[in-house]
Formats: sequence, C-alpha cells, structure tokens
Amino acid sequence: MTEHVSIETHDAWVEFPIFDAKSRSLKKAFLGKAGGAIGRNSSDVVVVEALREITLSLKEGDRVGLVGHNGAGKSTLLRLLAGIYEPSRGSAQIRGRVAPVFDLGVGMDPEISGYENIIIRGLFLGQTRKQMLAKVDEIAEFTELGEYLAMPLRTYSTGMRVRLAMGVVTSIDPEILLLDEGIGAVDAEFMKKARTRLQELVARSGILVFASHSNEFLAQLCDSAMWIDHGQIRMHGGIEEVVRAYEGPEAGDHVARTLAEIAAHDADATNAGDQSSSEEAATAGADGGRA
Repeated sequence: MTEHVSIETHDAWVEFPIFDAKSRSLKKAFLGKAGGAIGRNSSDVVVVEALREITLSLKEGDRVGLVGHNGAGKSTLLRLLAGIYEPSRGSAQIRGRVAPVFDLGVGMDPEISGYENIIIRGLFLGQTRKQMLAKVDEIAEFTELGEYLAMPLRTYSTGMRVRLAMGVVTSIDPEILLLDEGIGAVDAEFMKKARTRLQELVARSGILVFASHSNEFLAQLCDSAMWIDHGQIRMHGGIEEVVRAYEGPEAGDHVARTLAEIAAHDADATNAGDQSSSEEAATAGADGGRA
C-alpha cells in the first residue's frame, strides 16, 4: 500500500454550466427538488452548484459513511474524490490508488463470457491481467454461477450480473475505496455472503468513503459519518450522532443498538480467540511435560 494514503480538499466546488437558455427553467425546477443550487460563476455563466465549499481531510484508516437525501451531492462528492470531476474552485488532492465502485455494471461487456468479464472488470478497477487470472477461481466459487461463467453476459439475469460484479469488486485490494451502494436484485442469503466480503474488502482498504441509505450497513462498515445537504457538508462526526441529527432519534437509537451488537460480537470473538490460544498453550505445555 502506498505510504501516506490521503484525501485533502479545501473549499472545493463542483459547478456545471448551463448554456441552453431554453431549458434553463426546466433544469431550475428539477434541481430545486433534487437539491442542487443555481448560481453564476466568475464569467457570469449560469451554473448548477452541485458541491459547495467542500473541505475535508482523510487519512489511512478512515472509514466515512455519507448520508443525505437523493440529489444532496453524495455521488458527486465520490466522483470528485475519484478525479472524475475536477473542482471548479478550490482544490482536491488525492494520494493513493483509487478504486471507484459507483455502478457494479461499469466495465462489463454483454457480448463476452463471464470469465472474460472478470478480467475486463478487474482491469477497469486498476488490477493487472495477471492479478485477475490468479483470482478467477476464487471469484467463480463466490458467485455460484457455475457453467454460466462460460456464457455471454447478455444471457444473465440482473441478479446474476450483480453476483458477478460483486465477486470482482470484493476481490481487489484498494488503497482508496469509493463505494456507492448499488446492491440489489440478489437473494437474501447471497446478500449476507456479499456483506461479509464487503467487510473484508473494507478491512483491506486504506480509506473508505461509502454512500448508503442503509444505516445498519454504515454502522457495520464505517467509523464516522458525513451529512451532505444541498451540496454542502452539514455535519461530520460519529455515525450515531450524525444519523440522529439527519433522520431523528429513532434512527439514531437503531444505529446505537447496531453499534452495541457489533461491539459485543467483536468482544466475544476476541475472548473466544484468547481462550483458544490459552487452551493450545496449556496443551503444548502438558505435552512438553510428558516429553
């Protein structure tokens, strides 16, 4: 992993110019509902202010969840951090190899086989062909797609495509993981399996920024949260604190219970590991005494 993996933005804005006067009123009406703001840049051109005054500093080990209503700017922020959007004002400095996971289907070709798509999707995520070839068997086992992997992707159902994409995405070792939750169309049992792999993926990541509408999922994967509202950072702090401010006391209480359950599970796992180590040491000592 690259030394000093980090994300630094200072007063960063993302603005999209609107040059078509005929559609301006329609866009203004739509963006008013979606959360964007209308303004003018230094050249007096009408712009959509998708992000405004974004200042944040993230270092290796940070796990940040983004909350906010649809259109608040969460996905735009992820694209700014991925380098897809350049700030129109201010600055954004990203250090480390970025793995953007916004659309599970991006980088996949419907006319080639599942096996070939594993390689293609991996290349899209910054892996080498050699790295992906070494992971093919493990990904195939996870997806449970069997002989379908030799068939063209166009023959797959939506759920099968999600399985394949999830298998590839969760096999990588990113330095900066930018994740926009787009997971659905799969059965509950597979989703449980996928969440376990996502948790393992996050553990291997240097930095995680995760946009999600699932507070439980955020609690499982993140250690802090950021509330994005109308393109601005409204609040940044603990997950329970931010969710409580954004959604109210009931949602905050649910997050608190989830965090308590996670802490209890981790404590039980640690105690079980310590007990197992003690038993192994005692057994080794007894064997040594008999010898």
